Amino acid sequence: MMKRLYILFIALFFFAASSTAVMAESLEEGSSEFIRALEHEAVQSLTDKTKERPVRVAAFRKLFEEKFAVMQIGRWTLGRNWRRANEDEQREFLELFEDLMVTMYVDRFESYSGEKLKIVKTTTVDENRATVYTEIVRPDGVDGKAISVLWRVGRKGDIYKVLDVVIEGASMSITLQREFASIIKNKGSVAGLIEELRKKTSELNPS
Repeated sequence: MMKRLYILFIALFFFAASSTAVMAESLEEGSSEFIRALEHEAVQSLTDKTKERPVRVAAFRKLFEEKFAVMQIGRWTLGRNWRRANEDEQREFLELFEDLMVTMYVDRFESYSGEKLKIVKTTTVDENRATVYTEIVRPDGVDGKAISVLWRVGRKGDIYKVLDVVIEGASMSITLQREFASIIKNKGSVAGLIEELRKKTSELNPS
């Protein structure tokens, strides 16, 4: 599980940048250009070791909010428990969900070692969604085969956002949904999950 999460963090790293909307003639072209535009800026901005951690966290939060469908992903990971939560719980869950994702990703970026992203192909799901097939290729001299990463991308107008990431067949959203459901089952309520998320984000952001 930890290895899979590490791969996910590296993969997400390539897609969390660039606020420029992508214009293209087709959904396939737009999704591919979206990905190509993201990689360069992400590498440039998030591997700068001269920046203090709080600066990198703030920068990644902005990129994460701009380029990922944060609310949609968060609600989906809570599953049917979303309807069981009251408005205050829903709001705090989404805030903590974002805090957790952002801080964990930034910390994992410390392990970046020159991986490169290769676009294999892009296919449409419907008129506003596409799947981008990519591989993460290790640097020369580093053992290990390329890692398969599928990106589910949604389009609204000329704005593209990541809806889900599938690493070697494992969906980020489904994995999180199962983990959250397990915590809720053990704790007995959404409030119990929120408390666990508070603890986790506190551990990742020591004062």
